[in-house]
This record gives sequence, C-alpha cells and structure tokens, in this order.
Amino acid sequence: MSGQGQPAPADWTAGTELPTQVFRVTRADLVAYAGASGDHNPIHWSDRVATAVGLPGVVAHGMVTMALGGRALSTWAGDPARVREYGVRFTRPVVVPDDDTGVEVIVRGTVGTVADGTARVDLVVGCDGTTVLGQARASVLVAAGLPGDD
Repeated sequence: MSGQGQPAPADWTAGTELPTQVFRVTRADLVAYAGASGDHNPIHWSDRVATAVGLPGVVAHGMVTMALGGRALSTWAGDPARVREYGVRFTRPVVVPDDDTGVEVIVRGTVGTVADGTARVDLVVGCDGTTVLGQARASVLVAAGLPGDD
C-alpha cells in the first residue's frame, strides 16, 4: 500500500479510483502563501479590492489550488519523486470566506492509462460543488525504480 487504505502505484490499473483528499484553505493560509511567494495581490486578502474587480470575494492564489492537487498526487504516489509531470488549467476561483473555518478543496483522482511503467492520473479538483481546475492530469511513475522500492 502507498498509504493508509490506498493501492500502491505498482497496483494501479486503468480505472483505479484513488482515495479522495480533502483540504481546508483559510485566509491565514493565503497570508502565509503570499509571504512565501511574494504574491501580495490584494484580491487574495481584501474583500473590498476583490469585489471591486468583479470577484465574489477574496480568492485563493491559483498556485495554492494547484499545489493541493500536487499534494494529493504525492500522497497517492507514496513519494513525490514519482510525480513526473503535472499540469492544470485554472477554470474557477476558490473563494475563501473571512472566518476561521475557510473552505474545503476536494481532490479526486482516477488512473486513466498505464503504459511503460507510467500512469496518467486524471484529477477533479473542486470547491463548493464547482470544478476549479480543468484539464488536471499528471504522469506518475508506477514501475519500481526509486530508492526503497522492493
């Protein structure tokens, strides 16, 4: 097993559904990310600015949302070194309320194909019932070949 209750990558076949991952994002997370990334755009912390430019409220940085998909991929793969490629399209914003609860981002994954020791994983990343990342897919090494593989 790659993690608690999930199949190891070597056992993945086309159609394998990977365990759903749920992440909570709060305004505090956005402030921490802004500090680390240098992206201090006020749409990520000011409701006044966000609504003035037509957004429904403060939105998470797109790269935060993408990173949550990457975190799920690393968990499923059991080792981030197995994730060889990962790409997405940003389709909808993740609106983060001004409270201590934040919002849930849900990541689901399905193995699309397996060939030549590599799997294509198709992700569905959503928030509040809306898909927020489009064309989210990754290439994951499933064959043995990393240190620690048996």
